[in-house]
Formats: sequence, structure tokens, C-alpha cells
Amino acid sequence: MHFDGNTAGTRGLVHSYGLGVQVYRWSGTRSDFVAPVASLFVDFNYTRKVGSHFAGPTWMSNGGGSSVAAATVERCAPDTAAIAWLLLKATSSEGSGFLGETTYIQRVRTLGGLAPVTAGSTPGAWARVPYSAEYVFYRSAN
Repeated sequence: MHFDGNTAGTRGLVHSYGLGVQVYRWSGTRSDFVAPVASLFVDFNYTRKVGSHFAGPTWMSNGGGSSVAAATVERCAPDTAAIAWLLLKATSSEGSGFLGETTYIQRVRTLGGLAPVTAGSTPGAWARVPYSAEYVFYRSAN
């Protein structure tokens, strides 16, 4: 997957680091993805939280109250031991903060987060699998 913000009429807005879990539910035959639950930080040491990431997929900022929901456009799996890298396009946004201006989001440099390979204890059992990723938010160049 390659996304160059300049070629898509966009430019980089914010680069953040996500740390959290991918939530799965055991169906009785497989682990089904439910949602991410993660915090977004502006520093690699995870000390300055700027937002949250949750079902939708949706991202919400702490300070400005802005949010963006998005849908996957493209995916690739450069590391078979981690969740896929994604290119997502904003489907809705609100608020005046940085997320309200977002048009595309890239999830890259993922670690962990894959669905459990072992059976759940009972149907409906939840599994929370730790993951980290970098999220790059883009906005229109205009």
C-alpha cells in the first residue's frame, strides 16, 4: 500500500501513535472482530494523549471535541504477525479540531492485534488483544 498525500490532493495534518487493544468475540467457531479500543498520543513514549479510537471506526480528539469516522479503502499486511496496514477515507466528521478536517487516515507500523488462534472458552467470550500502530491524518490541500 502506498499513499502519498500530495498525489491525492491532500497534505499531512497530524501523526499520532495508537496504543490499545483489538476486541474479538468467540462465535463458537471463530474469533470475530468487534472493535478497537485505543488511545492516541502525539509522542512515541505515549505520554501526551490527544484522542481516542473506537468502533466505527471512529477517532475523537481530547481537546477540540472533533471526530472523524472512516471506511477502509485499501489494506496490506507487510507483517503477518500484526493487524493490517490500512488506508481509510473519512465518511463523516464534526467539530473544529484537527479531526474535523480529516479526509484520509493511514494506519501503519502495526504491532500485534491479530485475532486469537485458539478457541474461546465459551461462545460469546471476549478477547482483548494488545496492539500499537501509527496513525497519520490527512486533510484536503485546498
